[in-house]
Amino acid sequence: MNKTIRRASVFCLLLVLALLVRVTWVQFYDGKALADDKNNRRTLMQQYAHPLGDIIVGGKAVTGSTKTRGDNDLAYKRSYTDGSLYSAVTGHTSQVYGSTQLESLYQGVLDGTDNKIKNPVDMLTGKSTAPGDVITTIDPGVQKAAYRALGDKKGGAVAIDPETGKILGMVSTPSYDPSKISGSGSSDAAAWKKLAADKDVPTLNRALKQALPPGSTFKLVVAAAALENGLYSSVDEKTDSPNPYPLPGTSKDLKNESASAPCENATLRTALQYSCNNVFGKVAVDLGQKKLKAMAEKFGFDDAEQDVPVRAAKSVYPSGMDDAQTALSGIGQFDVTATPLQMAMVSATIANGGEQASPHMVSQVTDADGDAVTSFADSENTRVVSASTASQLRSAMETVVNQGTGTNARISGATVGGKTGTAQHGENNSQTPYAWFTSYAKDHSTGKSVAVAVVVEQSNAARSEVSGNGLAAPIAKAMMAAALKN
Repeated sequence: MNKTIRRASVFCLLLVLALLVRVTWVQFYDGKALADDKNNRRTLMQQYAHPLGDIIVGGKAVTGSTKTRGDNDLAYKRSYTDGSLYSAVTGHTSQVYGSTQLESLYQGVLDGTDNKIKNPVDMLTGKSTAPGDVITTIDPGVQKAAYRALGDKKGGAVAIDPETGKILGMVSTPSYDPSKISGSGSSDAAAWKKLAADKDVPTLNRALKQALPPGSTFKLVVAAAALENGLYSSVDEKTDSPNPYPLPGTSKDLKNESASAPCENATLRTALQYSCNNVFGKVAVDLGQKKLKAMAEKFGFDDAEQDVPVRAAKSVYPSGMDDAQTALSGIGQFDVTATPLQMAMVSATIANGGEQASPHMVSQVTDADGDAVTSFADSENTRVVSASTASQLRSAMETVVNQGTGTNARISGATVGGKTGTAQHGENNSQTPYAWFTSYAKDHSTGKSVAVAVVVEQSNAARSEVSGNGLAAPIAKAMMAAALKN
């Protein structure tokens, strides 16, 4: 072979190799990018070419798929059973408006494209795989109790099994029916337009995605910090707390809702029982913001990656405060914010002897044959406070329910502990306050326990009637009773 032919052969070989590299690149890299492109109609057609897998609650599917009508090239659309009841759990999946929550996180499982549920032959041939299911930890009885109790109020509620971290209920109101926006017709467009224009934002998951000032429910965190840092040895030790408490560096006093409450130099138990602002403002300053922040973060505050597996909004304990601001943070005001999930975690940790189980609302992901491809075992607990501190806080929280501001949460035959909260809202508290309640209950005859948190953001109650005990505690009671019964 002469030199010219040899060079031409090498050049042709290089061209072939370059072509093979380019084809491989397009097939496996650009091809995936094109397949994942939200504007790729073929991907959407493939997704809705067959019924989707389901989200399971209490052993039954709360989702489904229905045949589309007419000449729609998307053969099926998503349907929901009791959509408004479970929308805070499922989210929605729509042919036009995308997916949220569990529908979004597990889209690949539910439409059969996730490699976890594909067998090796299907992965090699590209054959469609039957979709899998997502099994939740939600208890339908708890969910229904919360939804009925919240009613026409604007708010959110979460119930957790303290020992396992399983989320038993998650409700947000006002709610919406995801079935009405799942298709691509004119009625779906009208329903979406109405949702988008609704000032109450029904698509917002208030139990998980909205952090608000927690008010006096945050006093549990402050009390925990006081005991853990040795500021007081017991919830029954007298505090050095003038009433009212002069906010350091200002001419203002931190006062209590009731002038007749025995809050001067009150013990932590009495201060929780009567929700004494002067005590917890003073305790917060005595501890200092660094120690308070450290305790808040142990409970889960300031965690920007709190996944259950849907990511929750970050609950915040602020930094860079002066002493007056630190005092206000001690009563759950200033820039302190929390989700109902976070405040349920606080009560769950106290109920579980000071150990925190990671909250989660999915127990298994299964393939089309019902075999588990992913299981979410109950995680190892994390120690937040000592068993002694947790025991003392439980005792004080039980005093709140039995003799204090949380009497509407009592359940016959069960031990209940709780903490009320009324958080200021708007400049100079000009708007209706938020009503909070966080609590736990235990039935000693069965060993069952549950922790909850409820926030009522707005209701039809007069401003003077807005309180954690009046609005939020009855909702918590309904959820706890359902959890213990089931």
